[in-house]
Amino acid sequence: MIIRPALRSDIPGLLSLAAEVEHWFGPMVDEPGFHQALDNHVRQERALVAVADEGSLLAGLLFGSEPPVHHVHWVVVSERARGTGVGRALMAEAVQRYVQGPGTLEVVTFGADHPGAVTSGARAFYSSLGFSPAEPAPAGPEGGSRQVYRKVFAGG
Repeated sequence: MIIRPALRSDIPGLLSLAAEVEHWFGPMVDEPGFHQALDNHVRQERALVAVADEGSLLAGLLFGSEPPVHHVHWVVVSERARGTGVGRALMAEAVQRYVQGPGTLEVVTFGADHPGAVTSGARAFYSSLGFSPAEPAPAGPEGGSRQVYRKVFAGG
């Protein structure tokens, strides 16, 4: 597996990954705003992908920064690659590339009462990476609860 900046040619694969998780996150694949977000992140070199040795997309991540606060805007790991360390490697690469100096890294994930909170493994994943649950966030497009998870960095 390699992790590299996403290319425009990766967008169809990222949309396929998005389709795998729409039941948890709400519509993305047919949403023009999501297409625009993918395009913007790729163009600004704020998107990463994990690619299997045979070339298929295993995971993707969209990142943003307003130092000292950095944001994981979106991360998805293919169903076949969940639990294999791909998400952990993708997050580590994002931190290495994008988090400079002291600050915080935030991600919005499922609230504790969301049906995907346990099934997706997202809350446990972020906790295992040293993130702590913080304040509630606005509900997702599917109406489910959301929560900010935050990790403090002493320096890059």
